[in-house]
Amino acid sequence: MKKQFKKIIKNSLQALGNRLLGTEIIKDLDRIGSVDKGMQILLDLKYQELLRKNEPLPKFDEVEFRTFSQNGEDGILLYLFSLLGTTNKKIVDIGCGNGIVSNGANLIINHGWTALLLDGNENNIRLGREFYSKCPDTAVWPPTFVQAWITKDNINSLISTYSFEGEIDLLSIDIDGIDYWIWQAIDCIKPRVVVLEYMDVWGPDISVTVPYKEDFVGKYDEFGLYYGSASLAAFVKLGKEKGYRLVGCQRYGFNAFFVRVGIGEDIFPEISAGECFNHPKTKYGIEKRLLAAKNYQWLDV
Repeated sequence: MKKQFKKIIKNSLQALGNRLLGTEIIKDLDRIGSVDKGMQILLDLKYQELLRKNEPLPKFDEVEFRTFSQNGEDGILLYLFSLLGTTNKKIVDIGCGNGIVSNGANLIINHGWTALLLDGNENNIRLGREFYSKCPDTAVWPPTFVQAWITKDNINSLISTYSFEGEIDLLSIDIDGIDYWIWQAIDCIKPRVVVLEYMDVWGPDISVTVPYKEDFVGKYDEFGLYYGSASLAAFVKLGKEKGYRLVGCQRYGFNAFFVRVGIGEDIFPEISAGECFNHPKTKYGIEKRLLAAKNYQWLDV
């Protein structure tokens, strides 16, 4: 069974050759969602078969792949929802960029999810609308794009205005700044899965975030250390307050996945923050990076 699983993964990865780079819109839209979509359906069925037969389940780093995500998030999200199931296939993506290279694009294009995509950059929104209006798989019902500067005072009204309140399947937050405060403020939706980018330089134990400022703009220095919002420990603590448990991370240690308490504990049990710091990337240049990070203002939470 394990050999069969590895073979399917290998074939899937080979089929995922036509990818998007940066903010460029690919011209051959007809090839989106063809071969790789079929392989993802096979993976979906295989994951469910493993669960049904009580076979050993793969680890997150064994299911990663990308079609539209920046790294392996597409594979992890497919894996999570294959085993947890879905309710309404709704996504709220805060800080979506252009919505093409994103955590939600694969689910929207290849699996028919509906989405509310928010970003503060007008050009990003324009590119996203253009892409999805021309994509054969979404032209009939493209995701809803909203250009807005996100604050903790407007986020709930923005979501509610576009009728995404209540139960949804996925919340993704990546605004390179006040992400912690935005997640804390959201109370109009109940996502089953939450994916958040965290600041790995602080390791698994220190609970800090950037101070809340409505006009916060990250500083992209040579270490890239003041745009990552909060440490993983801060998100784990906040997640527990909101009723979520940490279940895993993307292999390089900067995107964490949370599942709502009461959903699939037997499939995806809680893990410790320390388990997200095993890859060499999380330790590379850590002393210099941490020293540089301490030059900025952080708040204990």
